[in-house]
Amino acid sequence: MGSGSSGNCYYLKTEKSSILIDAGIPVRTLKKTLRDYGFSLEAVNGIFITHDHADHIKAVGHLANDFGKLIYATEKVHIGINNNYCTTSKVTEPSRRYLYKGETCQIGDLNITPFEVSHDSSDCVGFRIQQGDLTFCLATDVGEVTPAVAEAIGEANYLILEANHDEEMLAQGPYPAYLKGRIRSNRGHLSNRQCADALVTYASPNIRHVWLCHLSEENNHPELARKTVEAVLRNYGLVAGTDFQLTVLNRQTPTGVFELE
Repeated sequence: MGSGSSGNCYYLKTEKSSILIDAGIPVRTLKKTLRDYGFSLEAVNGIFITHDHADHIKAVGHLANDFGKLIYATEKVHIGINNNYCTTSKVTEPSRRYLYKGETCQIGDLNITPFEVSHDSSDCVGFRIQQGDLTFCLATDVGEVTPAVAEAIGEANYLILEANHDEEMLAQGPYPAYLKGRIRSNRGHLSNRQCADALVTYASPNIRHVWLCHLSEENNHPELARKTVEAVLRNYGLVAGTDFQLTVLNRQTPTGVFELE
């Protein structure tokens, strides 16, 4: 429902369960978007948070306090949420559920395991979500492909992976030097090429669909991200659309509904 610095939110649903991953868009927008696709906020069983930057948590307090939703995050992320200026409504203890990296929690028929992600937030995780024989993984705001991220990529049938910036656009762009350094660092963001290299190196033959997420508005473009990743894949004999599907997620509007089979 949103993927980028303007706001991040992902909705995952099975016949028995539904969850949100991150809640960085306004509640009104979230409710309308779910309704437009025939879903409802009331049916959401839990909200899982990757980290405590504003574009991932703006609506968390309101969802907890006004709609009774449980917020799942690591202890450090929970602290960061309530210390963040953007959360005018704080998440109180009864609404908190604590995640531990490498430990699986169950929501209905979903088994959800957080894993370590390197980013300059209080803490940061990706999620490996298993339902039956299918494995869905999400890794956004990835400073570098650590062993934990590589393992998740290798296990995924369906994968959301960051392709934040084009290296040349970032170098030539208007950002100050310190911000460019932050983005390039191992606690910053993956470039298009780094994303592609990770797919080539770690994705298994069982991968079915990859979504590129968290594209920078200033330092990237959807077609550029797609073409860069596709070119790297071709160099290794992989063809997007044949070996697996490749989709670039929209920054500010829903990309649509995808059925995972």
